[in-house]
Amino acid sequence: MTVVGLDDTDSRERGMCTTYLATLVAEAIEAAGGQVERRLLVRLNPAVEYKTRGNAALALHTNLSPEEVLAIAVEELEPLAETSDPRTSPGVVVAPGDPDAVPDAVSSFTTRAIRSLVDTDDAVELADSADYFHRGWDGGRGRIGALAAVGAWAALEEWTYEHIAYREFDRCGTLRDVDIESVFDAAADHYPEAWDTVDTVEGQAVCVPNAPGPILHGIRGDDPDAVRSLSAAIDSEPVERRATFLTNQGTDIHLRDGTLGSLEADGAYRVDGVVVAAPETRRGGHVFFELGSADKRGDADNGVDGDPDESIACAAFEPTKRFRDRVRTLRCGDELTVCGEFSDGTLKLEKFAVRELNRTELVTPTCPDCDRTMESAGRNQGYRCRDCRTSAPGKTESVIDRDLERGWYEVPPCARRHVAKPLVRGGFDAPVHPER
Repeated sequence: MTVVGLDDTDSRERGMCTTYLATLVAEAIEAAGGQVERRLLVRLNPAVEYKTRGNAALALHTNLSPEEVLAIAVEELEPLAETSDPRTSPGVVVAPGDPDAVPDAVSSFTTRAIRSLVDTDDAVELADSADYFHRGWDGGRGRIGALAAVGAWAALEEWTYEHIAYREFDRCGTLRDVDIESVFDAAADHYPEAWDTVDTVEGQAVCVPNAPGPILHGIRGDDPDAVRSLSAAIDSEPVERRATFLTNQGTDIHLRDGTLGSLEADGAYRVDGVVVAAPETRRGGHVFFELGSADKRGDADNGVDGDPDESIACAAFEPTKRFRDRVRTLRCGDELTVCGEFSDGTLKLEKFAVRELNRTELVTPTCPDCDRTMESAGRNQGYRCRDCRTSAPGKTESVIDRDLERGWYEVPPCARRHVAKPLVRGGFDAPVHPER
């Protein structure tokens, strides 16, 4: 068995797609008399600076020799890779041997590449120590993802599926001709086995990309037959070729358990805390609140006292759309688990779980005799009713209704990162409130 990993052949502006290249390599392997047992699409750390939107690396498991596979991969890559873009830096890694028997250092590298930042030198040194073949172009930064894809089958336990339909290659850069009504109908017929195909509230066909590459649409789900069936039901311009990949999309494999005060930049975390400063909407429609480790509740106006070194800003940015309304309803004292990428002191929310809600607020007391609201008796002198001469030492607690319930809330499909797990997939530790 031989494993070939590929990465970084595409461009944000000029297009191409490494999944397309991997599909061509697979076809060339089969044309040379080989077999492709498995195709992997591996989503890496979404915080990487040079990534295109999904930060995907690809791996193929085949029975051809490593020398044959390397020659095929190079022959297919060199005419197509968008190396005119200075941010594109392709890489190929070819590993002899069974894909689930890679060295522990290689499978560990896969996990690091998904959850943190690694550099090219580390990848090259590790590939050399494992006696892998590798090639790089324009610095060969793509060998990071290529090596991570080689180790993915051994490193990862949970897999989902993506079925990709590719348009005729000479149409790249033109508007896609896809019947959106057929997309929504097919999505409804195959949900929840296939998910994140559309955003029903925003009216977006999430499966149809905007980038100038060769993908016509990509269907994600838990069942390979469902994603293929959904794709076949979409009316569109001609499909040149199709491919189904095993993938770590929708698994939350990028998240690490973290604690306030010890989060590392450019990693993604699952963190427990308490809202210590109420949400505020800032310029651009972004919503921020402060999460801390305080062990006591406070009121929504005055916040909660806590250690400032153990608090972080949490943000729901404008592209998360209606998710921001969920965030705006949070109050000081609410106990949460938050998930997202951490950078520049801010956690970019992907989802959160309400563990406990602060269901009380401090209000000016009412007179027990006349039921009117009391007035302040002066600084630090409590409250009094001027008519009845009754008094109270301070504000009283009042129970309030909340628009939130216990459980998990998530960004909508139109804003979901590829690797983030949709709530509809299940397996969460509290009730879920899925978006679709």
